[in-house]
Amino acid sequence: MAPFAERLASAQSVADHPRIRVTDIERRLGTRYTADTLCALRRHHPRIAFVWLMGADNLIQVPRWEKWTDIFATVPVAILDRPSYSLRALAGKVAIRYRHHRLGEDAAKGLAKRQPPAWVFLHGKLHPASATQIRQATRTENE
Repeated sequence: MAPFAERLASAQSVADHPRIRVTDIERRLGTRYTADTLCALRRHHPRIAFVWLMGADNLIQVPRWEKWTDIFATVPVAILDRPSYSLRALAGKVAIRYRHHRLGEDAAKGLAKRQPPAWVFLHGKLHPASATQIRQATRTENE
């Protein structure tokens, strides 16, 4: 994984929607794990409806994360289709465990209002480059 400052700058460079704000909130909250960050965010901002966004590649590995079931118990989750990962993700541990809580893509717009656990798998136009390839291309452009 790239250093925090580099990941933060990279996220800021691609966040091209006015409702997306890239922050260093984990650093400011003093949290280490995603589950703890989400819990702290809900505690500090009880009126905001959060949705956790995750790529299909992370859906495969999330069972190795600390307190991963707390993530699904705390906020609704939107899974973004990723080339070569989606089929494994949808056949994996998380998808099987939460299969009865999966919503259709048509429910994605109202996902933030759903009581967790609730998740949706979003299909879209796929970019063939991996995150590693994108980081390498960005470094080359910036040199």
